[in-house]
Amino acid sequence: MLGTLTLDQLRVLVTIAETGSFSAAGRKLQRAQSAISHAVQTLEQVQRVQLFDRSGRAPVLTEAGRALVAQARQVLRQADLFERSAKAIAEGLEPELTFAVDGMVPTKPVIDGLAALRERFPDLAVTLFTEALGGAERRIRAGAATLGLCIMLPNQAQDLQAYPVASIELVPVAAPSHPLSMEQRKLEREVLAEHVQLVLTDPESAEGPSYSVVSPRVWRFVDLGRRLDFLLAGFGWATMPLHLIEGHLAAGKLKRLPIDDPAVLPGAIPIYAVHRRNHPLGIAARFLLDELQSRSNRP
Repeated sequence: MLGTLTLDQLRVLVTIAETGSFSAAGRKLQRAQSAISHAVQTLEQVQRVQLFDRSGRAPVLTEAGRALVAQARQVLRQADLFERSAKAIAEGLEPELTFAVDGMVPTKPVIDGLAALRERFPDLAVTLFTEALGGAERRIRAGAATLGLCIMLPNQAQDLQAYPVASIELVPVAAPSHPLSMEQRKLEREVLAEHVQLVLTDPESAEGPSYSVVSPRVWRFVDLGRRLDFLLAGFGWATMPLHLIEGHLAAGKLKRLPIDDPAVLPGAIPIYAVHRRNHPLGIAARFLLDELQSRSNRP
């Protein structure tokens, strides 16, 4: 009951609109035609609006009736969603899943994992936070997100449970016009130190942390896209995730620098799924974690 309005009355109204007549609606709802007529008459009287024009051989929806049928469909959809959500929560599904992802994490595993989650739990409310470096980890610690994807955990903290789910490759690059792209000397640390290094840094820390820094001359960025803009413009060199710059390399807008210094190229950078150790994951979060892990093991 919604005040003097019932969901049953709305269901009768929508069924008449869908089937085309009172008698057909009665058959579909397994009710006598007189019961259908009475429900409509009660609805019209209580709401003080004429839903059907009865001047012809068969009742026809009025203009007001057509408009209110659309509203009735919406109310019934919301009522169905309410019942499904309440049932799922009663069975242990969390009311909402909050998911935080660091900006350097590749988009595809995130999309694939969330697509599987949506298919399994279509009514689940999901909030996705895309963060600067270190932001996902902070949201997890603050309790603002249930599950996070972090590009790395330099110091494995005791308060977080971490699961490796993927890795990325960092490559040193510069614009073709940059002096390092035309350098004839071997690109050792002393040579790199002569040039500005564009560094991705944690926005919450005044001096970092920053990773793979070998030049004393640095420009710090908290936004990965903005750093790429300056890299393409030739302001410096940087190590960038390969998945983000493959197109620029292929188009000749960036040039891969021949550097083999392990301080610059740390190898594969692990991506971890993390949650607070003292907050076990709910059904949906566990499903998403399992999806992320299983997809990382697929060929």
